[in-house]
Amino acid sequence: MNGACLVVGAGDDTGSAIAHAFAEKGLTACVVRRPRHLDKLEQLVADIEVKGGKARAFGMDAREEDEMVNLISTIEAEVGPIEVAVFNIGANVRFGIRETTSRVYRKVWEMAAFAGFLMGREVAGPMLDRGRGTILFTGATASLRGGKVYSAFAGAKFALRALAQSMARELGPRNIHVAHVVVDGMIDSSFIRDNVPGVDGLRAEDRILSPAAIAQNYVMLHEQPRSAWTHELDLRPWAETW
Repeated sequence: MNGACLVVGAGDDTGSAIAHAFAEKGLTACVVRRPRHLDKLEQLVADIEVKGGKARAFGMDAREEDEMVNLISTIEAEVGPIEVAVFNIGANVRFGIRETTSRVYRKVWEMAAFAGFLMGREVAGPMLDRGRGTILFTGATASLRGGKVYSAFAGAKFALRALAQSMARELGPRNIHVAHVVVDGMIDSSFIRDNVPGVDGLRAEDRILSPAAIAQNYVMLHEQPRSAWTHELDLRPWAETW
C-alpha cells in the first residue's frame, strides 16, 4: 500500500493545493469536507488522478468524534499508513462581541479547534505505533492576536495553536513532527476573487498568498530532517504589514 496524506478541510483553494502537492510526492491524498461538498471533493479527486496521482474523497463532519475515529481507521486499513495529516479547517467569521451568539462561538470553536484535537489525537495513535509521522495545523493571524470583531475566530485559533504546541512537545521525542503554520494575509481564493477588487493586480505583484506556494511549504515541513524541525512557520506576502 502507498502511504496517505490526510487533508481535513480540503477546500477549493488552499486545501486542494495541499492535496495536489502531496499527491505529486506519491502519497494518496485522502481529502475531507462536509458531506454537502462531496461533489467538489470528487472533482478534486478526478483532478489529482488526471495528473497521475492517487486520491480518495471522504464526506464527514470533523466535529463528530465517532466519524473522526472511523475516518482514521478506514484510511489506515484501506488506503495505507497516514504519513502526514493536515488540519486546514478555517471557520473565519466576523461578528461584533454583542452580535456573537453562544451558538456561533461554540460552532467556530468546534470547527477550528475541537475538530483539530480529534484529528490530532486519532492520527497520533498509528503514528506512535510506527514511530514516524507529520501533523500540520493551519493557523492564521488570529492565532497570534485577537482583532476587532474576531473574538470567536481568534479564540478558536488560539486554542488550536496551543494544541499544536502541546502535541509537538509530547510527540516530537517520538519522531512525530508537529507544526503550526500561521497564514498571515489574503489568500488567492475564490472568496477573495469574488469580493475583493483588483485581485489580478495583487497576484501580478505577489501581494496575495498563492495556494500552491502555501502547499509547497507544507511539503517542505513534512520533508524536513528532524535535526532542524520547524514548529511554527509564518507565511505572508512580501508587502504584508506585520
